[in-house]
Amino acid sequence: MADANAAVLLVTVSLVLLGLVAGLSWSWALLPVGVVVFIFILARGLKSRDEFAHLNVCVLVLGDLGRSPRTKPHQDLLEDDRIEILAIAEHKGFPFGPPILRYVTKVISQSLQLLYVLMKLDDQAYILLQNPPGLPSIAVTWLASRLIGAQFVIDWHNYGYSIMALSHGEKHPIVRVAKWYEKFFGRFADHNLCVTEAMRRDLRKNWNIRASTLYDKPPSIFRETPLKLRHELFIRMGSAYPQFRACSEDKENTELTAFTERNIETGEVTLAVGRPALLISSTSWTDYESFVEAGEHLPPLVCAITGKGPQKEYYEKLIGVKEFRHVKICTPWMEAEDYPVLLGSSDLGVCLHKSSSGLDLPMKVVDMFGCCLPVCAIHFQCLDELVRHEENGLIFNSADELAQQLKLLFLDFPNDHGKLGVFRRNLRESAEQRWDENWDQNILPLFKEHCD
Repeated sequence: MADANAAVLLVTVSLVLLGLVAGLSWSWALLPVGVVVFIFILARGLKSRDEFAHLNVCVLVLGDLGRSPRTKPHQDLLEDDRIEILAIAEHKGFPFGPPILRYVTKVISQSLQLLYVLMKLDDQAYILLQNPPGLPSIAVTWLASRLIGAQFVIDWHNYGYSIMALSHGEKHPIVRVAKWYEKFFGRFADHNLCVTEAMRRDLRKNWNIRASTLYDKPPSIFRETPLKLRHELFIRMGSAYPQFRACSEDKENTELTAFTERNIETGEVTLAVGRPALLISSTSWTDYESFVEAGEHLPPLVCAITGKGPQKEYYEKLIGVKEFRHVKICTPWMEAEDYPVLLGSSDLGVCLHKSSSGLDLPMKVVDMFGCCLPVCAIHFQCLDELVRHEENGLIFNSADELAQQLKLLFLDFPNDHGKLGVFRRNLRESAEQRWDENWDQNILPLFKEHCD
Protein backbone atom coordinates (compact mmCIF):
# COMPACT_ATOMS: atom_id res chain seq x y z
CA MET A 1 0.00 0.00 0.00
CA ALA A 2 2.96 2.31 0.66
CA ASP A 3 4.03 1.78 -2.96
CA ALA A 4 0.59 2.91 -4.11
CA ASN A 5 0.66 5.97 -1.83
CA ALA A 6 4.03 7.03 -3.24
CA ALA A 7 2.73 6.57 -6.76
CA VAL A 8 -0.30 8.73 -6.04
CA LEU A 9 1.89 11.47 -4.56
CA LEU A 10 4.32 11.53 -7.51
CA VAL A 11 1.59 11.69 -10.14
CA THR A 12 -0.25 14.43 -8.25
CA VAL A 13 2.89 16.58 -7.86
CA SER A 14 3.68 16.10 -11.55
CA LEU A 15 0.24 17.27 -12.63
CA VAL A 16 0.47 20.32 -10.34
CA LEU A 17 3.86 21.23 -11.84
CA LEU A 18 2.52 20.76 -15.35
CA GLY A 19 -0.29 23.20 -14.57
CA LEU A 20 2.10 25.79 -13.11
CA VAL A 21 4.50 25.50 -16.07
CA ALA A 22 1.52 26.10 -18.34
CA GLY A 23 0.87 29.36 -16.53
CA LEU A 24 -2.33 28.32 -14.77
CA SER A 25 -3.43 29.85 -11.49
CA TRP A 26 -3.00 27.91 -8.25
CA SER A 27 -6.71 27.17 -8.20
CA TRP A 28 -6.41 25.38 -11.55
CA ALA A 29 -3.02 23.84 -10.78
CA LEU A 30 -4.40 22.29 -7.58
CA LEU A 31 -7.08 20.49 -9.54
CA PRO A 32 -5.05 17.25 -9.29
CA VAL A 33 -5.92 17.18 -5.57
CA GLY A 34 -9.29 15.96 -6.76
CA VAL A 35 -7.43 13.24 -8.62
CA VAL A 36 -5.99 12.01 -5.32
CA VAL A 37 -9.44 11.62 -3.80
CA PHE A 38 -10.62 9.83 -6.92
CA ILE A 39 -7.63 7.49 -6.81
CA PHE A 40 -8.14 6.45 -3.22
CA ILE A 41 -11.74 5.61 -3.98
CA LEU A 42 -10.51 3.37 -6.77
CA ALA A 43 -7.75 1.96 -4.57
CA ARG A 44 -10.30 0.03 -2.55
CA GLY A 45 -10.05 -2.57 -5.29
CA LEU A 46 -6.30 -2.92 -4.77
CA LYS A 47 -5.12 -6.45 -5.63
CA SER A 48 -2.01 -8.41 -4.88
CA ARG A 49 -0.08 -10.14 -7.66
CA ASP A 50 -0.50 -13.37 -5.75
CA GLU A 51 -4.23 -13.30 -6.53
CA PHE A 52 -3.64 -13.75 -10.29
CA ALA A 53 -4.29 -17.28 -11.45
CA HIS A 54 -3.83 -16.70 -15.17
CA LEU A 55 -1.48 -14.78 -17.44
CA ASN A 56 -3.52 -11.79 -18.59
CA VAL A 57 -1.82 -8.99 -20.50
CA CYS A 58 -3.30 -5.57 -21.22
CA VAL A 59 -1.93 -4.00 -24.42
CA LEU A 60 -2.48 -0.25 -24.16
CA VAL A 61 -2.22 2.30 -26.98
CA LEU A 62 -3.43 5.85 -26.46
CA GLY A 63 -4.37 6.54 -30.05
CA ASP A 64 -5.72 4.90 -33.20
CA LEU A 65 -4.91 1.19 -33.03
CA GLY A 66 -5.08 0.98 -36.82
CA ARG A 67 -2.18 3.46 -37.00
CA SER A 68 -0.08 1.49 -34.52
CA PRO A 69 1.56 -1.16 -36.73
CA ARG A 70 3.78 -2.50 -33.93
CA THR A 71 1.12 -2.60 -31.21
CA LYS A 72 -1.44 -4.34 -33.41
CA PRO A 73 0.69 -7.53 -33.71
CA HIS A 74 1.24 -7.47 -29.92
CA GLN A 75 -2.52 -7.57 -29.55
CA ASP A 76 -3.02 -10.22 -32.25
CA LEU A 77 -0.59 -12.59 -30.55
CA LEU A 78 -2.31 -12.25 -27.20
CA GLU A 79 -5.83 -12.56 -28.44
CA ASP A 80 -7.40 -15.60 -30.12
CA ASP A 81 -10.97 -15.46 -28.83
CA ARG A 82 -9.93 -14.16 -25.42
CA ILE A 83 -9.24 -10.55 -26.34
CA GLU A 84 -11.34 -7.77 -24.93
CA ILE A 85 -11.11 -4.32 -26.51
CA LEU A 86 -11.90 -1.39 -24.25
CA ALA A 87 -12.44 1.77 -26.27
CA ILE A 88 -11.34 5.06 -24.74
CA ALA A 89 -13.24 8.08 -26.00
CA GLU A 90 -11.26 11.10 -27.15
CA HIS A 91 -11.26 14.12 -24.87
CA LYS A 92 -10.25 17.49 -26.29
CA GLY A 93 -10.25 19.50 -23.06
CA PHE A 94 -12.02 22.82 -22.76
CA PRO A 95 -13.45 24.03 -26.11
CA PHE A 96 -12.47 27.59 -25.21
CA GLY A 97 -9.56 29.51 -23.73
CA PRO A 98 -5.87 29.66 -24.74
CA PRO A 99 -4.32 26.58 -26.38
CA ILE A 100 -2.19 25.79 -23.33
CA LEU A 101 -5.30 25.66 -21.12
CA ARG A 102 -7.07 23.34 -23.56
CA TYR A 103 -4.00 21.09 -23.68
CA VAL A 104 -3.61 20.86 -19.89
CA THR A 105 -7.30 20.15 -19.31
CA LYS A 106 -7.13 17.48 -22.02
CA VAL A 107 -4.20 15.80 -20.25
CA ILE A 108 -6.00 15.85 -16.90
CA SER A 109 -9.22 14.53 -18.44
CA GLN A 110 -7.37 11.73 -20.24
CA SER A 111 -5.53 10.85 -17.03
CA LEU A 112 -8.75 10.37 -15.07
CA GLN A 113 -10.44 8.43 -17.83
CA LEU A 114 -7.45 6.16 -18.48
CA LEU A 115 -7.00 5.44 -14.79
CA TYR A 116 -10.68 4.56 -14.47
CA VAL A 117 -10.50 2.14 -17.41
CA LEU A 118 -7.33 0.46 -16.15
CA MET A 119 -8.69 0.05 -12.62
CA LYS A 120 -11.67 -1.86 -14.00
CA LEU A 121 -9.43 -4.52 -15.55
CA ASP A 122 -9.47 -7.90 -13.85
CA ASP A 123 -6.39 -9.94 -12.97
CA GLN A 124 -3.85 -8.26 -15.24
CA ALA A 125 -0.36 -9.69 -14.81
CA TYR A 126 1.18 -7.16 -17.22
CA ILE A 127 0.28 -3.84 -18.80
CA LEU A 128 2.18 -3.32 -22.06
CA LEU A 129 2.18 0.35 -23.08
CA GLN A 130 3.16 1.80 -26.44
CA ASN A 131 5.20 5.00 -26.25
CA PRO A 132 4.68 7.48 -27.86
CA PRO A 133 2.23 8.85 -27.01
CA GLY A 134 3.37 8.85 -23.38
CA LEU A 135 1.69 11.94 -21.97
CA PRO A 136 -0.22 11.21 -19.75
CA SER A 137 -0.23 7.44 -20.25
CA ILE A 138 3.19 6.56 -18.76
CA ALA A 139 2.52 8.01 -15.30
CA VAL A 140 -1.10 6.88 -15.21
CA THR A 141 -0.27 3.35 -16.35
CA TRP A 142 2.53 3.09 -13.80
CA LEU A 143 0.15 4.24 -11.08
CA ALA A 144 -2.56 1.78 -12.16
CA SER A 145 -0.05 -1.07 -12.31
CA ARG A 146 0.99 -0.34 -8.72
CA LEU A 147 -2.62 -0.23 -7.58
CA ILE A 148 -3.68 -3.49 -9.24
CA GLY A 149 -0.37 -5.29 -8.73
CA ALA A 150 0.57 -5.66 -12.41
CA GLN A 151 3.99 -5.51 -14.05
CA PHE A 152 4.46 -2.38 -16.16
CA VAL A 153 6.16 -2.76 -19.58
CA ILE A 154 6.94 0.15 -21.94
CA ASP A 155 7.46 -0.56 -25.64
CA TRP A 156 9.55 2.41 -26.81
CA HIS A 157 8.82 3.09 -30.50
CA ASN A 158 10.32 6.59 -30.37
CA TYR A 159 10.50 9.57 -28.01
CA GLY A 160 7.26 11.53 -27.80
CA TYR A 161 9.02 14.80 -27.02
CA SER A 162 11.05 14.55 -30.25
CA ILE A 163 7.83 14.35 -32.28
CA MET A 164 6.40 17.37 -30.43
CA ALA A 165 9.65 19.26 -31.15
CA LEU A 166 9.02 18.98 -34.90
CA SER A 167 6.12 21.42 -34.62
CA HIS A 168 7.01 23.40 -31.47
CA GLY A 169 10.81 23.45 -31.44
CA GLU A 170 13.12 21.81 -28.91
CA LYS A 171 13.12 24.81 -26.55
CA HIS A 172 9.35 25.14 -26.20
CA PRO A 173 8.27 24.76 -22.52
CA ILE A 174 5.81 21.97 -23.34
CA VAL A 175 8.53 20.03 -25.19
CA ARG A 176 10.89 20.42 -22.24
CA VAL A 177 8.22 19.26 -19.80
CA ALA A 178 7.41 16.29 -22.07
CA LYS A 179 11.09 15.29 -22.22
CA TRP A 180 11.45 15.47 -18.43
CA TYR A 181 8.20 13.54 -18.03
CA GLU A 182 9.26 10.68 -20.35
CA LYS A 183 12.72 10.49 -18.82
CA PHE A 184 11.48 10.56 -15.21
CA PHE A 185 8.50 8.22 -15.38
CA GLY A 186 10.08 5.92 -17.95
CA ARG A 187 12.48 4.77 -15.25
CA PHE A 188 9.61 3.34 -13.19
CA ALA A 189 8.70 0.63 -15.71
CA ASP A 190 9.40 -2.94 -14.61
CA HIS A 191 10.52 -3.88 -18.13
CA ASN A 192 11.37 -1.90 -21.26
CA LEU A 193 11.41 -2.86 -24.93
CA CYS A 194 12.76 -0.72 -27.78
CA VAL A 195 13.00 -0.94 -31.56
CA THR A 196 16.75 -0.50 -32.24
CA GLU A 197 20.13 -1.08 -30.65
CA ALA A 198 20.79 2.64 -31.04
CA MET A 199 17.71 3.43 -28.92
CA ARG A 200 18.70 0.81 -26.34
CA ARG A 201 22.11 2.45 -25.95
CA ASP A 202 20.59 5.92 -25.80
CA LEU A 203 18.07 4.90 -23.13
CA ARG A 204 20.85 3.37 -21.04
CA LYS A 205 23.35 6.20 -21.46
CA ASN A 206 21.13 9.28 -21.24
CA TRP A 207 18.06 8.11 -19.31
CA ASN A 208 19.48 5.30 -17.14
CA ILE A 209 16.82 2.92 -18.50
CA ARG A 210 17.68 -0.68 -19.28
CA ALA A 211 15.78 -2.01 -22.28
CA SER A 212 15.73 -5.08 -24.52
CA THR A 213 15.80 -4.61 -28.28
CA LEU A 214 12.82 -6.09 -30.11
CA TYR A 215 13.19 -5.38 -33.80
CA ASP A 216 10.04 -4.89 -35.84
CA LYS A 217 9.38 -7.85 -38.12
CA PRO A 218 6.82 -8.13 -40.92
CA PRO A 219 3.52 -9.89 -40.24
CA SER A 220 2.90 -13.01 -42.32
CA ILE A 221 0.50 -11.15 -44.66
CA PHE A 222 3.50 -9.38 -46.21
CA ARG A 223 4.99 -11.74 -48.79
CA GLU A 224 5.67 -11.94 -52.52
CA THR A 225 2.40 -11.93 -54.44
CA PRO A 226 1.62 -14.81 -56.85
CA LEU A 227 1.06 -13.77 -60.47
CA LYS A 228 -2.66 -14.59 -60.38
CA LEU A 229 -3.29 -12.28 -57.41
CA ARG A 230 -1.15 -9.57 -59.02
CA HIS A 231 -3.26 -9.69 -62.16
CA GLU A 232 -6.52 -9.54 -60.21
CA LEU A 233 -5.27 -6.52 -58.25
CA PHE A 234 -4.08 -4.72 -61.39
CA ILE A 235 -7.46 -5.31 -63.07
CA ARG A 236 -9.26 -3.77 -60.06
CA MET A 237 -6.85 -0.84 -59.83
CA GLY A 238 -7.06 -0.26 -63.58
CA SER A 239 -10.75 0.62 -63.25
CA ALA A 240 -9.80 3.65 -61.15
CA TYR A 241 -6.21 4.39 -62.18
CA PRO A 242 -5.34 4.33 -65.92
CA GLN A 243 -1.66 3.85 -65.08
CA PHE A 244 -2.43 0.18 -64.41
CA ARG A 245 -4.21 -0.38 -67.73
CA ALA A 246 -2.55 -1.84 -70.79
CA CYS A 247 -1.69 0.66 -73.53
CA SER A 248 -3.29 -1.62 -76.14
CA GLU A 249 -6.63 -3.37 -76.34
CA ASP A 250 -6.98 -6.95 -75.08
CA LYS A 251 -5.67 -9.48 -77.56
CA GLU A 252 -7.78 -12.44 -78.58
CA ASN A 253 -8.33 -14.74 -75.59
CA THR A 254 -6.01 -12.55 -73.53
CA GLU A 255 -6.79 -10.11 -70.71
CA LEU A 256 -4.16 -7.40 -70.35
CA THR A 257 -2.91 -4.99 -67.70
CA ALA A 258 0.13 -2.73 -67.88
CA PHE A 259 2.16 -5.47 -66.18
CA THR A 260 0.48 -8.84 -66.75
CA GLU A 261 -1.36 -10.98 -69.29
CA ARG A 262 -3.95 -13.69 -68.59
CA ASN A 263 -4.91 -16.39 -71.05
CA ILE A 264 -8.70 -16.49 -70.79
CA GLU A 265 -8.91 -20.12 -71.92
CA THR A 266 -6.27 -21.60 -69.61
CA GLY A 267 -6.28 -18.97 -66.83
CA GLU A 268 -2.48 -18.82 -66.98
CA VAL A 269 -0.97 -15.46 -65.98
CA THR A 270 2.40 -14.23 -67.23
CA LEU A 271 4.33 -10.98 -66.93
CA ALA A 272 3.85 -8.72 -69.93
CA VAL A 273 6.74 -8.33 -72.34
CA GLY A 274 8.14 -4.79 -72.31
CA ARG A 275 6.25 -3.89 -69.13
CA PRO A 276 7.27 -0.83 -67.11
CA ALA A 277 8.74 -1.25 -63.65
CA LEU A 278 6.37 -0.75 -60.70
CA LEU A 279 7.73 1.44 -57.94
CA ILE A 280 5.84 1.97 -54.69
CA SER A 281 6.27 4.50 -51.92
CA SER A 282 4.07 4.94 -48.87
CA THR A 283 4.19 8.40 -47.40
CA SER A 284 2.53 10.92 -45.10
CA TRP A 285 3.24 13.58 -47.75
CA THR A 286 5.28 15.82 -45.45
CA ASP A 287 8.41 16.19 -47.58
CA TYR A 288 8.21 14.72 -51.06
CA GLU A 289 10.17 17.31 -53.07
CA SER A 290 13.16 15.00 -53.55
CA PHE A 291 11.06 12.25 -55.10
CA VAL A 292 9.26 14.64 -57.48
CA GLU A 293 12.59 16.12 -58.55
CA ALA A 294 14.05 12.67 -59.16
CA GLY A 295 11.10 11.74 -61.37
CA GLU A 296 12.32 13.95 -64.19
CA HIS A 297 15.26 11.63 -64.90
CA LEU A 298 13.79 8.16 -64.57
CA PRO A 299 13.39 5.22 -67.00
CA PRO A 300 9.90 3.82 -67.83
CA LEU A 301 8.10 3.49 -64.51
CA VAL A 302 4.69 3.41 -62.93
CA CYS A 303 4.97 5.01 -59.49
CA ALA A 304 2.23 4.26 -56.97
CA ILE A 305 2.46 6.68 -54.03
CA THR A 306 0.10 5.54 -51.28
CA GLY A 307 -0.90 7.16 -48.01
CA LYS A 308 -2.57 10.30 -46.75
CA GLY A 309 -1.19 13.52 -45.33
CA PRO A 310 -1.70 17.27 -45.00
CA GLN A 311 0.31 18.15 -48.12
CA LYS A 312 -1.03 15.46 -50.45
CA GLU A 313 -3.01 17.92 -52.60
CA TYR A 314 0.02 20.21 -52.92
CA TYR A 315 2.22 17.40 -54.23
CA GLU A 316 -0.51 16.05 -56.52
CA LYS A 317 -0.68 19.50 -58.16
CA LEU A 318 3.11 19.63 -58.38
CA ILE A 319 3.18 16.19 -60.02
CA GLY A 320 0.36 17.21 -62.36
CA VAL A 321 2.32 20.08 -63.92
CA LYS A 322 5.45 17.98 -64.44
CA GLU A 323 5.89 16.47 -67.89
CA PHE A 324 7.70 13.22 -67.25
CA ARG A 325 8.67 11.44 -70.45
CA HIS A 326 8.76 7.90 -69.11
CA VAL A 327 7.05 8.06 -65.74
CA LYS A 328 3.40 7.66 -64.81
CA ILE A 329 2.40 8.54 -61.24
CA CYS A 330 -0.78 7.73 -59.33
CA THR A 331 -1.69 8.33 -55.70
CA PRO A 332 -4.07 5.54 -54.68
CA TRP A 333 -5.49 5.03 -51.21
CA MET A 334 -5.22 1.28 -50.67
CA GLU A 335 -7.60 -0.89 -48.72
CA ALA A 336 -5.87 -2.66 -45.83
CA GLU A 337 -6.11 -6.06 -47.52
CA ASP A 338 -4.80 -4.74 -50.87
CA TYR A 339 -1.73 -2.91 -49.61
CA PRO A 340 0.35 -6.06 -48.88
CA VAL A 341 -0.67 -7.46 -52.28
CA LEU A 342 0.55 -4.29 -54.02
CA LEU A 343 3.85 -4.35 -52.09
CA GLY A 344 4.36 -7.98 -53.07
CA SER A 345 3.65 -7.11 -56.72
CA SER A 346 6.12 -4.22 -56.97
CA ASP A 347 9.68 -4.09 -58.26
CA LEU A 348 11.17 -1.49 -55.91
CA GLY A 349 10.17 0.47 -52.81
CA VAL A 350 11.23 4.01 -51.94
CA CYS A 351 11.23 5.27 -48.34
CA LEU A 352 11.56 8.95 -47.41
CA HIS A 353 10.94 8.41 -43.69
CA LYS A 354 13.18 10.41 -41.36
CA SER A 355 13.07 9.63 -37.65
CA SER A 356 12.35 12.57 -35.32
CA SER A 357 14.83 11.11 -32.82
CA GLY A 358 17.09 9.31 -35.29
CA LEU A 359 16.60 6.17 -33.21
CA ASP A 360 13.60 4.33 -34.70
CA LEU A 361 13.22 2.48 -37.99
CA PRO A 362 10.54 2.79 -40.70
CA MET A 363 7.86 0.08 -40.53
CA LYS A 364 7.27 0.68 -44.24
CA VAL A 365 10.66 -0.81 -45.05
CA VAL A 366 10.10 -3.74 -42.67
CA ASP A 367 6.91 -4.60 -44.56
CA MET A 368 8.64 -4.19 -47.93
CA PHE A 369 11.39 -6.58 -46.89
CA GLY A 370 8.69 -9.05 -45.82
CA CYS A 371 7.61 -8.99 -49.47
CA CYS A 372 11.26 -9.46 -50.59
CA LEU A 373 11.01 -5.98 -52.12
CA PRO A 374 14.35 -4.10 -52.42
CA VAL A 375 14.34 -0.52 -51.12
CA CYS A 376 15.94 2.86 -51.73
CA ALA A 377 15.78 4.75 -48.43
CA ILE A 378 16.88 8.22 -47.36
CA HIS A 379 19.75 8.20 -44.86
CA PHE A 380 19.42 8.90 -41.17
CA GLN A 381 21.10 7.68 -37.98
CA CYS A 382 20.76 3.91 -37.32
CA LEU A 383 19.07 3.13 -40.68
CA ASP A 384 21.89 0.66 -41.29
CA GLU A 385 20.35 -1.59 -38.62
CA LEU A 386 17.69 -2.36 -41.23
CA VAL A 387 18.84 -1.33 -44.72
CA ARG A 388 22.24 -2.74 -45.64
CA HIS A 389 23.60 -0.65 -48.50
CA GLU A 390 24.39 -2.70 -51.62
CA GLU A 391 22.95 -5.85 -50.00
CA ASN A 392 19.17 -5.47 -49.65
CA GLY A 393 18.83 -1.96 -51.00
CA LEU A 394 20.47 1.43 -51.41
CA ILE A 395 20.71 4.49 -49.14
CA PHE A 396 20.62 8.01 -50.61
CA ASN A 397 21.09 11.55 -49.32
CA SER A 398 19.62 13.72 -52.09
CA ALA A 399 17.18 13.77 -55.01
CA ASP A 400 20.05 13.56 -57.51
CA GLU A 401 21.49 10.53 -55.75
CA LEU A 402 18.08 8.84 -55.70
CA ALA A 403 17.62 9.50 -59.42
CA GLN A 404 21.02 7.97 -60.19
CA GLN A 405 20.22 4.92 -58.06
CA LEU A 406 16.88 4.37 -59.81
CA LYS A 407 18.48 4.59 -63.24
CA LEU A 408 21.16 2.13 -62.14
CA LEU A 409 18.66 -0.36 -60.68
CA PHE A 410 16.37 -0.31 -63.70
CA LEU A 411 19.17 -0.29 -66.27
CA ASP A 412 18.48 -3.86 -67.44
CA PHE A 413 14.87 -4.17 -66.31
CA PRO A 414 13.14 -6.64 -66.44
CA ASN A 415 16.30 -8.76 -66.58
CA ASP A 416 16.88 -9.99 -63.01
CA HIS A 417 20.66 -10.36 -63.31
CA GLY A 418 21.35 -6.77 -62.28
CA LYS A 419 21.53 -5.22 -58.83
CA LEU A 420 17.77 -5.22 -58.36
CA GLY A 421 17.65 -8.99 -58.90
CA VAL A 422 20.62 -9.51 -56.57
CA PHE A 423 18.95 -7.52 -53.79
CA ARG A 424 15.72 -9.50 -54.17
CA ARG A 425 17.57 -12.83 -54.07
CA ASN A 426 19.43 -11.69 -50.94
CA LEU A 427 16.12 -10.89 -49.28
CA ARG A 428 14.70 -14.29 -50.22
CA GLU A 429 17.76 -16.11 -48.93
CA SER A 430 17.80 -14.23 -45.63
CA ALA A 431 14.40 -15.78 -44.79
CA GLU A 432 13.82 -13.04 -42.25
CA GLN A 433 12.02 -13.98 -39.06
CA ARG A 434 8.32 -13.07 -38.95
CA TRP A 435 6.69 -11.05 -36.22
CA ASP A 436 4.98 -14.00 -34.52
CA GLU A 437 8.23 -16.01 -34.43
CA ASN A 438 10.14 -12.99 -33.14
CA TRP A 439 7.51 -12.39 -30.45
CA ASP A 440 7.46 -16.03 -29.31
CA GLN A 441 11.24 -16.11 -29.07
CA ASN A 442 11.92 -12.77 -27.38
CA ILE A 443 8.80 -11.53 -25.59
CA LEU A 444 6.68 -14.51 -24.58
CA PRO A 445 9.37 -15.76 -22.16
CA LEU A 446 9.16 -12.40 -20.37
CA PHE A 447 5.45 -12.84 -19.74
CA LYS A 448 5.76 -16.51 -18.85
CA GLU A 449 8.09 -15.64 -15.97
CA HIS A 450 4.99 -14.56 -14.08
CA CYS A 451 3.53 -18.06 -14.24
CA ASP A 452 6.71 -19.92 -13.25
